[in-house]
Amino acid sequence: EHEPRSSRVVGKNTNTTTNETNNQTQQHAQHEQEHPSHSTLLQTTPTYSTNTFANKDRKMGETKRAQKQTKQQLDDKLRLAQPSRQILEDLAVACAKDPSPDNTFQYAFCLSKSSEPSELRYAVTILDGLVKEGYEHQVDCMYGAAVALYLLEDYDAAQNRCESILRSRPESRTTSELHLACIEAREVKEREETKKVVTGVGAAVAIGLAAGVASLFLKR
Repeated sequence: EHEPRSSRVVGKNTNTTTNETNNQTQQHAQHEQEHPSHSTLLQTTPTYSTNTFANKDRKMGETKRAQKQTKQQLDDKLRLAQPSRQILEDLAVACAKDPSPDNTFQYAFCLSKSSEPSELRYAVTILDGLVKEGYEHQVDCMYGAAVALYLLEDYDAAQNRCESILRSRPESRTTSELHLACIEAREVKEREETKKVVTGVGAAVAIGLAAGVASLFLKR
C-alpha cells in the first residue's frame, strides 16, 4: 500500500538529475548562441562551389564583351556623325546672326562630334556655358559635352558627365552606351600604357646587358 522509502528517494534523485541535465543543456545552448565555438562557426560558414565562381567568371566575361561591342558600335556611329565643314560653317553663320540659346546649342552640339580637338574643346565650353545659364535642354548639353570629352580621350570626365545624367535619367539608352564605352576605352588605354612601360623596361634592360657584354670584350 505504501511505496518503499528507497523507491521514493531514487525517484526524487532521478528527477533532480533530469532537471539539472535539462538546465545544463539550456545553458550550453544559450552560451553557444551568444558565444559560438570554433566548430559552430565552421558549420555556419558559407561554402562556395566551383559553379559559383564559374558563374561569376562567365558574367564578367559577358560584361567585358558587352563593353567592347558597345564601344565599337558607338565609335562607328560617331564616325558617321562627323559634321562636314559646310554644315559647321552654316551653323556658325546662323549663330552669329542670331545668337539665341537654340542656335548656339545646335552649333555646339554639332561641333561636339567634330574630328578637330580644338573644336571639341570649344563645344564643351559652349555647352557647359548653356548649362550654367539654365538652358532648358540641360541633359542634351551634358550629353554633347560628354561625347566631345570622349572623342578627346578624356574618359574620366566623359564618364562623370554620363553618371550625372543617369542619376536623373536612368532610362537613357544613349547615355548608358556612352558610359560603357568610356569604361572600355579607359581600360584599353590603361592596358596599352602598361604594355608600353613593360616594353620600355625590357628594352632598357636589353641595352644595358648589351653594353655590359661589349665592355667586357673591349677590356680583353
